[in-house]
Amino acid sequence: MTDTVDEVDMPYDDDASQQQKIEALQERLEVLESQNEEMRDKLLDANAENNKYQQKLERLTHENKKLKQSPLFVATVQELSSDGVIIKQHGNNQEALTEVTDEMREDLEPDDRVAVNNSLSIVKQLDDETDVRARVMQVDQSPDVTFADIGGIEEQMEEVRETVEMPLKSPEMFEDVGIDPPSGVLLHGPPGTGKTMLAKAVANETDATFIKMAGSELVHKFIGEGAKLVRDLFELARQEEPAVVFIDEIDAIAAKRTESKTSGDAEVQRTMMQLLSEMDGFDDRGDIRIIAATNRFDMLDRAILRPGRFDRLIEVPNPDKEGREQIFKIHTRSMNVADDVDFEALAEEITDASGADVKAICTEAGMFAIRDDRTEVTMADFHNAWEKIQQEDTDDEEVSRTFA
Repeated sequence: MTDTVDEVDMPYDDDASQQQKIEALQERLEVLESQNEEMRDKLLDANAENNKYQQKLERLTHENKKLKQSPLFVATVQELSSDGVIIKQHGNNQEALTEVTDEMREDLEPDDRVAVNNSLSIVKQLDDETDVRARVMQVDQSPDVTFADIGGIEEQMEEVRETVEMPLKSPEMFEDVGIDPPSGVLLHGPPGTGKTMLAKAVANETDATFIKMAGSELVHKFIGEGAKLVRDLFELARQEEPAVVFIDEIDAIAAKRTESKTSGDAEVQRTMMQLLSEMDGFDDRGDIRIIAATNRFDMLDRAILRPGRFDRLIEVPNPDKEGREQIFKIHTRSMNVADDVDFEALAEEITDASGADVKAICTEAGMFAIRDDRTEVTMADFHNAWEKIQQEDTDDEEVSRTFA
């Protein structure tokens, strides 16, 4: 960079006219202004990049500081005395007497979870312990299934609504009569008859918190883990009541107790006993309704079937002829069906078919129409779909016999 104007090279010859000198200087000025604007943009970009790296440096410095800090340990408040607070550290069950500020002491109660440092001094109070898996099982968005989407089991639908939906929507009716509402309903029957769909419809129709789980999700490897998850699930339901707890495939944890000595069977039985206690134990369950479903009713332990735990045992069978016809109409509401389709004749033909089979027939019939590049589903498509599904079932049976 030059120090004085005299050292700047002029963009013209000394012999140039006055007008030429002016034009040359204007051109030089435009170039310099353009360069100045370009340098200003680069400076802004550099400042933005510098700010980004400054933020990253602050974050890394903060993380480095946290890593250098001593870890905190989890403990439980056992007792509050005039001398201080007695705590028990998790893991080694070490008990200690520690002092806390008057402000923190007002917020502490026995069984509260706290964080302590190496000196076993309470640093802060922790939230109540709830297994994150219990939170995941809470349904935040209602299923898009309603009772209008279920056919062939009107009597069972009415019983479920009386047992689960009515106590939640009209509890005063039970108070006026002077009885307690049914506490739980067990749905049992062959696969594909609509047991899970009934639970989905309840979740859609009620404003209660809906918590769903599968029996297999409660079976765990380590001792006490399954029972703890059951406790956390019902604690979550009590916090969010009114609530509906749906346990699918309950036979996974509620099978008949045997004399087996294996650790796996013993752990399953511990989980089942915790479930029995939560369903109808010493403590009041609260405004919580339970729905369970199983395909193996014969495997269930008698203790879980008694009144007080499941007041309603509802069998959900395969639909009859009228039920199959109704299910056909439900699943073809949005289909472009030809005039020759006779749902009554189809219902007569597919004896012993479940509701799931009827839905599969409707889907497969639509696929036959798509393969033929048609937009209309004919009676022949439904016949072909039923034959294909029967053939697949036969092939599965042959494979099962082969490997048996």
